[in-house]
Amino acid sequence: MHVTGIHHVAIICSDYARSKQFYSEVLGFAVIQETYRATRESYKLDLRVNATTQIELFSFPQSPARSSQPEACGLRHLAFGVTDLEGAIAELVAKGIQVEPVRVDELTGKRFTFFPDPDGLPLELYEA
Repeated sequence: MHVTGIHHVAIICSDYARSKQFYSEVLGFAVIQETYRATRESYKLDLRVNATTQIELFSFPQSPARSSQPEACGLRHLAFGVTDLEGAIAELVAKGIQVEPVRVDELTGKRFTFFPDPDGLPLELYEA
């Protein structure tokens, strides 16, 4: 097997309209395709993060809540590489997103910060 990268990350949201706005307008990911599946009462939104990576945003009626703190078992967080950490933070703050203080990765020396998506999923900006 030869893995070439991560194709997509799937996220289930509690409020489709709110999360669609967050990922497409706040984070600026381009909408590839939006599908409503009537039999599942569910939306699926494909978003382009970059040339090779996508986010699949799903909505399902009455999805159970899930612990999403960075140290909870399961997916720890989703990290996005950025070249201008301060600029990216300023953009988020200008859009009303609360961002944690910048930390430094003790192993790489790179700076990073966390911020939540509308459902509290921990998202990270990592200095590339």
